[in-house]
Amino acid sequence: MAKKKVLYHHDNAPSHTSLKAMVKLDQLRFELVAHPPYSPDLAPSNYYLFPNSLKRWLQEKRFTSNEEVIAETEAYFKGLDVSYYRKGIEMLENRYPSVSPSKATMLRNKYNFAQKTLVFIKNPGTFQPM
Repeated sequence: MAKKKVLYHHDNAPSHTSLKAMVKLDQLRFELVAHPPYSPDLAPSNYYLFPNSLKRWLQEKRFTSNEEVIAETEAYFKGLDVSYYRKGIEMLENRYPSVSPSKATMLRNKYNFAQKTLVFIKNPGTFQPM
């Protein structure tokens, strides 16, 4: 069986932990990074991936369908340079102490962020190593 190569961290929102979501993540062979149950903190990636610039990008636009929102959001992320994603992944490791200091060392050791292959979304739904 192939080893999982993509680390995936999300908060514990019901839509993220549903059976359908878990089955899809397993099919994609993503390795889940634990998020403390009942934590009021956002997943650390939210601080970097969804900044005010995305809000500004979408602010003046008007949409008539969900498909238009999805297409515009994908265009935003596709327009970002690979270095944007690399920096966000590097910052993720440093955010753990502020979210859960007691778990920071355990997470660093378990997931060894520096040794993992960085990935970014090149095309919607397609993950490729950098």
